[in-house]
Amino acid sequence: MLLCRTLAHSPSIPLLRRSRPSRPLSPPLPCPPNFFFKPQSAAASLLLKPRSFPGIRCISSHGHGTIEQGEPETGAFEAGGDDFGSLEEERPVVAAEAGEKLAEQGLWKQMTEIVKFAGPATGLWICGPLMSLIDTAVVGQGSSTELAALGPATVLSDSISYIFMFLSIATSNMVATSLARQDKNEVQHQISILLFVGLTCGFFMLLFTKFFGSWALTGFTGSKNVHLVPAANTYVQVHFPVHFLGMKDSWGPLKALAVASAVNGIGDIILCIFMDYGIAGAAWATMVSQVIAAYMMITSLNEKGYNAYAVSVPSIDELMSIIGIAAPAFVTMMSKVAFFSLLTYVATSTGTITVAAHQVVVQLFFMGTVWGEPLCQTAQSFMPELIYGAKRSLEKAGTLLKSLVIIGVILGVILGSIGTVVLQFFPSTFTSDHSVIREVHKVLIPYFIALSVTPPTLSLEGTLLAGRDLKFISASMSGCFVLGSILLLLVSSKGFGLVGCWYALSGFQWARFLLALQRLISPNSILNSEDLSRYKLEKLKTA
Repeated sequence: MLLCRTLAHSPSIPLLRRSRPSRPLSPPLPCPPNFFFKPQSAAASLLLKPRSFPGIRCISSHGHGTIEQGEPETGAFEAGGDDFGSLEEERPVVAAEAGEKLAEQGLWKQMTEIVKFAGPATGLWICGPLMSLIDTAVVGQGSSTELAALGPATVLSDSISYIFMFLSIATSNMVATSLARQDKNEVQHQISILLFVGLTCGFFMLLFTKFFGSWALTGFTGSKNVHLVPAANTYVQVHFPVHFLGMKDSWGPLKALAVASAVNGIGDIILCIFMDYGIAGAAWATMVSQVIAAYMMITSLNEKGYNAYAVSVPSIDELMSIIGIAAPAFVTMMSKVAFFSLLTYVATSTGTITVAAHQVVVQLFFMGTVWGEPLCQTAQSFMPELIYGAKRSLEKAGTLLKSLVIIGVILGVILGSIGTVVLQFFPSTFTSDHSVIREVHKVLIPYFIALSVTPPTLSLEGTLLAGRDLKFISASMSGCFVLGSILLLLVSSKGFGLVGCWYALSGFQWARFLLALQRLISPNSILNSEDLSRYKLEKLKTA
């Protein structure tokens, strides 16, 4: 009987046990975040159905393992259960076997298996953007001003908290390492020090928004839209205390996110529509739903024999280890956060109606982008064995990438088409203001162009991350941010309005796609070069 046993943790990192040293497997890095979302959306465990791949106990992508530079025999870690004794009783099966089996299948069968693998992960990514989309739809029915205020409010609340997503990466990495050593006391210590770091970050974020929230929003909206500040500040002040529970996004099971989404939707309807609380009601509903999710995640961890309420002050060395583990994804994360913040800033400067329309379109855009994230996870689960493994086959890796890109292209066209149809024929779902609807209709073409290329882009970037081409990923994302920002400011200064902003976003997304594609098809790419010395695995620091 096949088992899929997981410790509730971020899908960014698998909790795996060292086994089968003859089958080296490069642990992948986390996919660069693609949008603003409430942090718990990427927090849950990836629970796979046993029938997805015969012989696989549990696969979770985006993982960090403990890798020594130049280490010839790198095993995998296996998902833990409720205790360490049960780990010894079950036969370990590494993800590399699944990668080899998948690579040997025909193109159509390969694509089918990829969909089976990636499907369960989609639900994990949808929850966060769905909450924001629900807020947008409900608030938009009541007031265009409050709908416009959601733009800068969500940028301030989500982008600042988004910076601290490194806690999820660091937590899962350090816990995975301790689990591999079968040292339960060390696991508890890692949880305790990271809980302290999370609570500290959440506390300072709370202080910042309490005393400087209005000032930050005023600077963001500009003098032309100062009337948006009170509504936006109300959302931020109510929404942000939940981030005091900063470590909640490290062990969240899918059921917690499902419950949170349901509570958020019901709360929005009751508070915003029936009780007429407006944007404040949306913020309260979101906060309550996240507190419930945090409690469920903590309870899940306690049930596994750990104390999620224990807090320990980390040493300087431990703090440096946390920073070092999360560093590879930091540049790409900040580049995207900065670009989307600038996009909303420019849209806000053009007026209330324009920023209200932008809020509707961008939330539907974020809802679409998450469907491509499982493809990035799939690439990082199966590519390492084909690139670095004992039965290395660049030809099979290329075939697998082809399947991922084909699925990404099909998915992108479908998502872009659905989103365009919704915005064209059902914009009243999000707002009843005809002026806002007219602005929404102006950006349908760039919206489709930007969204349709996102899933294949994530497939390519996932492959680059699986191959540890970190310098290129960081450099290319930084370059895209610089050039995209220049283009964004240029079209804004020329008076192209919201349409110009969205064409700039389209350029940003296509630049990512073309750069990643060019890198992978070049003669010196990780899929074409036999020289692995340039892509040696870096040692991951652990406490």
